[in-house]
Amino acid sequence: MTHAHHAVSHNSAASRFEVAVDGGLARADYQIAGGVMRIYHTEVPRALEGRGLAAAVVNAALTHARAEGLTVEPACSYVRAYMRRHPETHDLLADGMGL
Repeated sequence: MTHAHHAVSHNSAASRFEVAVDGGLARADYQIAGGVMRIYHTEVPRALEGRGLAAAVVNAALTHARAEGLTVEPACSYVRAYMRRHPETHDLLADGMGL
C-alpha cells in the first residue's frame, strides 16, 4: 500500500511532530531528557485514519532522534508497533527499552 507523501513539520515549541490534512492535525508528542526522546502520544483524527499519517509523524520523530544523536523510549503503543515493524529503527531504542 502506498501513501501520498505528507509534509510533516517539527513544532519544537509544542514538542511534537505534526501534519495538517483537510483541517485535521495528526501528531506525535515527545519529551526529551538525558539524551532520550520519549514519544508518548500519537493521534490521528478519525476522519484521517488509514492515510499513513501516524507512520509519517512517527518516522519524522525517529529521523529527528537519529539526526540529533538521541535514543528513543517508545512510550506509546503505536510507536512500539511501528518500531517492531521497522527493524532499522531498533538501534535507536534507549537502554532497557523493549518492543
